[in-house]
Amino acid sequence: MSKSRELKVEPRGEREIVITRSFDAPRGLVFEAMTRPELLKRWLGVFGGWSLAVCEVDLRVGGAYRYLWHGPDGATMGMRGTFREIAPPERIVNTEKFDEAWYPGEAVGTAILTERDGRTTVTTTVLYESREIRDAALGSGMERGIAAGYLALDDILASQTRASQTGAEGRTS
Repeated sequence: MSKSRELKVEPRGEREIVITRSFDAPRGLVFEAMTRPELLKRWLGVFGGWSLAVCEVDLRVGGAYRYLWHGPDGATMGMRGTFREIAPPERIVNTEKFDEAWYPGEAVGTAILTERDGRTTVTTTVLYESREIRDAALGSGMERGIAAGYLALDDILASQTRASQTGAEGRTS
């Protein structure tokens, strides 16, 4: 596995999980893939027979998002939240709450995108309401799901990067 595909999921402090992963793509493309419904539907939680059937994103401070996944044997899982801060292409802060909440309250996620030499590192910090909830999230298998989604995201970013390079080459000839 290349260094860019190393996923780190680590507890921090009493109530946080920090998720870090690098991608071989410019920050703007990664930001788009994290915020555009037509791209999110291709990678977010889409593995093991699950599909993102509903993906609504109102990308503005105070705007809402809604995700609904369909899984094997008719299973569904829904999540929603609001955007607290958006600074394209470097930062997204949002709340998250599952329809069938397995923990009380909501979590707050902060994604920071940093680019160096055409490679983007996404560091997402999720703040939970208690250590117990954070520990339950860590034990839920979330790392496997995040890793699978990010592998699919790698493919999307590679194809978008190729398309943007081809387009740039076409304009210069």
